[in-house]
Amino acid sequence: MSEDEELPDLDGGAARSINSTAVSGGGGDQNYVSPSPDQVLENVLENVLYFLTSRHDRNAASLVCKSWFRAEALTRSELFIGNCYSVSPGRVTNRFKQIKAIAIKGKPRFSDFSLLPPDWGAHFANWLRAMAASYRALEKVYLKRMCVTDEDLAITAHSFPFLKELVFVCCEGFGTDGLAIIARECRHIRVLELVDTDVTDDEVDWISCFPDNVTCLESLIFDCVETPINFEALERLVARSPSLKKLRLNSYISIRQLYRLMIRAPQLTHLGTGSFNTSEIVAQSEQEPDYLSAFAACKSLICLSGFKEIIPEYLSAIYPVCGILTSLNLSYANISAEQLKPVIRQCHKLQTFWALDSIGDEGLQAVSVACKDLRELRVFPVEALEDVEGPVSEVGLLTISEGCRKLQSILYFCQRMTNAAVIAMSKNCPDLVVFRLCIMGRHRPDHVTGEPMDEGFGAIVENCKKLTRLAVSGLLTDRVFKYIGQYGKLLRTLSVAFAGDSDLGLKYLLEGCPKLQKLEIRDCPFGDSALFAGLHHYYDMRFMWLSSCKVTRQGCEEVARQLPGLVVEVIASGEEENETNEYVDTMYLYRSLDRPRPDAPRFVHIL
Repeated sequence: MSEDEELPDLDGGAARSINSTAVSGGGGDQNYVSPSPDQVLENVLENVLYFLTSRHDRNAASLVCKSWFRAEALTRSELFIGNCYSVSPGRVTNRFKQIKAIAIKGKPRFSDFSLLPPDWGAHFANWLRAMAASYRALEKVYLKRMCVTDEDLAITAHSFPFLKELVFVCCEGFGTDGLAIIARECRHIRVLELVDTDVTDDEVDWISCFPDNVTCLESLIFDCVETPINFEALERLVARSPSLKKLRLNSYISIRQLYRLMIRAPQLTHLGTGSFNTSEIVAQSEQEPDYLSAFAACKSLICLSGFKEIIPEYLSAIYPVCGILTSLNLSYANISAEQLKPVIRQCHKLQTFWALDSIGDEGLQAVSVACKDLRELRVFPVEALEDVEGPVSEVGLLTISEGCRKLQSILYFCQRMTNAAVIAMSKNCPDLVVFRLCIMGRHRPDHVTGEPMDEGFGAIVENCKKLTRLAVSGLLTDRVFKYIGQYGKLLRTLSVAFAGDSDLGLKYLLEGCPKLQKLEIRDCPFGDSALFAGLHHYYDMRFMWLSSCKVTRQGCEEVARQLPGLVVEVIASGEEENETNEYVDTMYLYRSLDRPRPDAPRFVHIL
């Protein structure tokens, strides 16, 4: 949504240009009469706003003048709230009247790493009350890192009779009882997705609550639900859902049960396989299902994930679809390079690949040979240990950069790395938009030369001209931040941990990266002087997070005084702030159009 509530009308040439556009003809009529606001609005609607689908374009249009501001609000059907505390729900519903889809983000990302105390906030109830009163025609709700209760789900089901899509990512607070309400009451539901979300077990059979007649389900994702489900009810649900395209199962679904689902839904395009082993007790005389034919029948399958508790011998079942896959997620499959090779060598169309580091550098070599069209790679650790020599290294990174030159996004966990490998990637993969390299272990240098990793990351920001997201790690001095400030002109998101020598490092970032929106920093020697260097820029950012740095409460208060449009939260690690600590535990700074939030817990001090 637009950052400004009201703007003055433009004067001079711009305003005259807008007015003259609303008049047909236009050859210097001496009897020209200024059109009414309704005519201006009609012209805007007809010629501009209905053709703008990007929220960024719409934001820009709303800043032209008051008429465009009002017209844009009247024609907007989708809302994105990047921070649930950046604006009050009442302000949103007062301005936007025709919303049918809303996306809301709550807690900052570092909450995923237990760096935010429980009960910090981000309650969906605050938004739900305003939405229920104003958006009865709402069709889509997307929530990320929000606290949602069973009561919230009940209100959602009863308040939005036309709800079609409900997506929860990294949310918490509700259970199977709330899911049962959604399944039973939301008769038009097409999409129900639970991604990395904590769902409590209320011992309720929520799968059985879907309507008994033919459903309009297109996507059902519950792979994160860690409770058993009624498989017979699920099988019946899949059978009466002819439009189902996406189905991701939890680890309680065995490969034998998967087979039964697949033969009832050969139209699937996205499949999460569940455990990919068999947990049933099978008689010796009973024949194993023909898994190969079940996958062969799914001729539209392009995205495959799951493989929890995998028996590697079953991997051959997916051979028939390997040639059509564009996405393969093996990030739960603890398999070796030898087990991966027969699969990956057939995946010539693959664009997205996630895996555990158990595949080693040898497995990455196989990926680089087979997957020339790869755009996204993520390699996660089986065990996030700092003091071991892990199975992937600079060798795997170098191999990928040489074989997958269309790469645009990479997340790579390893225990050792070299500047040479990172520099090679910057040259071989110039289209990188996202580069996140996590060298596990604090302050680890180039393991060959012993030098800091400054030159490697410096090459990434210099050579990858499209880079918008960067995460740095390893032994890093202020020099790397100078490089980032000098070359990272398109950077929007930056994550830093255990890096830098002095305040100069943060100053380089804040003074040199004009498009920076999200800045996450932990365990760095940055203090008040560095914090003040960004006073010119904080209004343009979505948020900045500093934890375990050298910022004082006095410094935070000074920022709050100078920038009253910002919310500066000082967050204590426990219920009460430690008065003996010279530095604040965490500072979370974000822009807001309204007063500070009213639901801050005791350990959050809003300055």
